[in-house]
Amino acid sequence: MDEDDRSIARSLAAQDPIVRELIQDDVEHGVLIPLKTTLELRDDYQTGRILITRTPTKSANPAILLLRNLLPDEIIKGIPHLRRCAKPSDLPAHLKAQFMNESPQSRQIHTGKSNWIYIIVGPENMLNRHEVVQALSTVEGMEEEVFLRSIPVPMVSPTSQVQAAMWSQHFWPSLYRKNNPLGPHPSMIARQTDEIADDAAIWMALAHKVARQSHEAGYGEPIGACIIQRDEGKTRVVALSGDCRWRHQGKAGLCSGNPMAHAAMRAISIVAQKLVRGENRKTQTWQAPILEFEAFQDRPVLDDEEKVFELEHPNPDGYLCHGLEMYLTHEPCVMCSMAILHSRMGKVVFRHRMPLTGGLCAEDRGQGHPSLKGADGGRGLGLFWRRELNWSMVAWEWESSGCLKPLRVDKAIHA
Repeated sequence: MDEDDRSIARSLAAQDPIVRELIQDDVEHGVLIPLKTTLELRDDYQTGRILITRTPTKSANPAILLLRNLLPDEIIKGIPHLRRCAKPSDLPAHLKAQFMNESPQSRQIHTGKSNWIYIIVGPENMLNRHEVVQALSTVEGMEEEVFLRSIPVPMVSPTSQVQAAMWSQHFWPSLYRKNNPLGPHPSMIARQTDEIADDAAIWMALAHKVARQSHEAGYGEPIGACIIQRDEGKTRVVALSGDCRWRHQGKAGLCSGNPMAHAAMRAISIVAQKLVRGENRKTQTWQAPILEFEAFQDRPVLDDEEKVFELEHPNPDGYLCHGLEMYLTHEPCVMCSMAILHSRMGKVVFRHRMPLTGGLCAEDRGQGHPSLKGADGGRGLGLFWRRELNWSMVAWEWESSGCLKPLRVDKAIHA
């Protein structure tokens, strides 16, 4: 047994007895690969054009104060990754060569210790050149001829010190402010990966176990989900669910089964049932619903599901799945991905990508399914981290070292 196996064995031994009862087999190590966001996978970065000027160093402050009257300060704050002021020696080589060769005065400005400084005026499309020139001509030292040029710059912040240095060489002196406007910050990803790495294989093994059991029972596809809570170094299993889309449905013709009974949807609904159960005990108002058909299939149908269902929700006063972790055998479909977001899940890990139907990955989907007549698959949605959504989380793909047998499903199946 190598060190990875021993670390997982120690982690497993520290779990609740229910986990040791559910996991009988040896659990081996896997690798967590963080997903990229749609913005991180863009073919290129967005560029725009800004106007720059130059002024004697002693006149820099009056010039900047004057420019603030032309544009609201929040416009300039919208490009914080670009230095507002730059010395001639700090300019990229191509700009330095261009400006030096414009006139004898320009060559003098770029020779030796310069007493001039370059200043960003603002985005070109928000400024009137004539008004800018007229205003700057009132600044001491700029009366004769106002220098005003348009240059391209990246309009998004660099995501690393290396990228900031590259942009400084090719565009304009840039700053890396230790953030990532395109997705979760690398330091956050590294920290959260370390948090879950030791026992991720345990929860993935549980998801695979119920996936196989549910499929063998004829309830659904070989797809499973496991939800846990991690708090102050302790982990608790909150929900365990296999796919039940064919239960009470019959698998015939073009029927896609019960979409509400996907493994992810069932797991979230089981968490909700636990919360409702706790509330009903306080109020003593619970009555068994009279339903001809239970769409969500959120009652246990497997012995292992029942064992976890009997456990109380560890945070009965919280918002559904806030801060919890979900482990899935397959990338969830768009419906399930949005349900995961709306439930306020904290982390998601899945094993098998579903490029045609999955909602979390942002990569190109590749060629379409034969049923789509060869149509291009298009871009992935990357729903785990999008600016326009009111919740985001970190998501990983989990690669097994070979201990878990792959659970094969049709690529067009919505997991």
